[in-house]
Amino acid sequence: MLEPLGDRVIVEVQEPEEKNVGGIVLANNAKEKPQMGKVVAVGAGRVLDNGQKVAPSVKEDDMVMFDKYAGTKVEYDGTPYLVMHEKDLLAIVK
Repeated sequence: MLEPLGDRVIVEVQEPEEKNVGGIVLANNAKEKPQMGKVVAVGAGRVLDNGQKVAPSVKEDDMVMFDKYAGTKVEYDGTPYLVMHEKDLLAIVK
């Protein structure tokens, strides 16, 4: 399994549901990038300039929203993931 370093998190991308506009199915290239996902791994946290470690505010299995251009796409065992800094997450979906 992938293990993120520092304040990074690994998110399993959740594909958006197919949308209909007036009965017309949008083509794949007309859809925006996914903006939600499930956290599958969390790093140890961010280290401040004074050496103090700040624990991450998300945990494994949290559903999160993120900026559509955030993170780096990676594929591991055929599953797409995004590796991103915790600061790039917008919200936890409850």
